[in-house]
Amino acid sequence: MDVAEQLAIDRVKKLFGAAYANVQPHSGSQANQAVYTSVLKPGDTILGMSLAHGGHLTHGASVNISGKLYNVVAYGLNKDEILDYDEVERLALEHKPKMIVAGASAYALEIDWARFRQIADKVGAYLFVDMAHYAGLIAAGEYPSPVPYADFVTTTTHKTLRGPRGGVILCRDTTHEKALNSAIFPSLQGGPLMHVIAAKAVAFKEALQPEFKTYAKQVKANAQAMAEELVKRGLRIVTGRTESHLFLVDLRPKNITGKAAEEALGKAHITINKNAIPNDPEKPFVTSGIRVGTSAITTRGFDEADARKLANLVADVLDNPNDESNLAHVAEQVKALCDKNPVYGA
Repeated sequence: MDVAEQLAIDRVKKLFGAAYANVQPHSGSQANQAVYTSVLKPGDTILGMSLAHGGHLTHGASVNISGKLYNVVAYGLNKDEILDYDEVERLALEHKPKMIVAGASAYALEIDWARFRQIADKVGAYLFVDMAHYAGLIAAGEYPSPVPYADFVTTTTHKTLRGPRGGVILCRDTTHEKALNSAIFPSLQGGPLMHVIAAKAVAFKEALQPEFKTYAKQVKANAQAMAEELVKRGLRIVTGRTESHLFLVDLRPKNITGKAAEEALGKAHITINKNAIPNDPEKPFVTSGIRVGTSAITTRGFDEADARKLANLVADVLDNPNDESNLAHVAEQVKALCDKNPVYGA
């Protein structure tokens, strides 16, 4: 067991250029909580991205433990739906947070980690980056790495990294090694899940191969192709474009909610989740948008032509979401796409 864990540690450190790694977190959320626990006290101020603007629950949302234990100040996007670094700096200077949290769960563009570092240094704050969504692209050099800039970095091991469900903590140096290890065990977890850690080691090895960069490039190309095609079909892409594996679609031009779209698309065998868009007029469990990601289809073998075909099928559903015959017809075409690109070993 120790050999498997050390192998995972060595591989993930090499993959991301980190000096420290802990591969025991059961999830990204627990990795994030361990970072908070390692250097913060209840009541300390953290500055994180608003959930309504693309942040994650664990970045200080009121319904999450992070929003209950700490004094949370939230930043968001500007009028052009771009991350508002000027607002981040203004709020940091005003509130003097002990930690600034960067990273997102629904933001399609590249994030300027260096700018966050500059802001954190101005107020003497720790910089913590949650790179869970972008980790696979970062590993392949297709998205900027936060590791050289952040005091703490966390990620999940599924999503774009396409390993097992789990979490990892990384640091550019070993300053907080003891505190982080203690935060994971015994503070937050008991025994490690060794079968998952072994799977993480395998995933890290795969991500170190040249073929993984080919996959990451295709993930981005497929996302861009889908976004472009959906715009042609009358939909609006939040931020106007994507520079990563995901993007948000504003459904208001089609007069359909995210909840209704998710249900209709599901009937057509297309899995897409409802998602709030910036300044969303709908409730969080309804939403005005959907979130699209291309990691899974790319792993199946989809190329840009397949991605464009899929985007048009999505639009076909959104144009007529209550017509059962339309949904059945789309489902047949989805099956044909999947038959053309079967899962590994099928």
